[in-house]
Amino acid sequence: MTGTIIIIVLLIIIVPVSIIMTGLLFSGILGTILQKQVDSDHEGTELYELSRKNFEE
Repeated sequence: MTGTIIIIVLLIIIVPVSIIMTGLLFSGILGTILQKQVDSDHEGTELYELSRKNFEE
């Protein structure tokens, strides 16, 4: 009976949370890599300056 409860807790709580956290990690890494590539491609252009502009002023 205890083993069944442990498996249910793993399937309902632990597994979905770990899948979401893994996706979050890979999304952050991919976003950083792509942002660096885009910045290097557009360096010195108006697009690069616009992406670095602070609009909260």
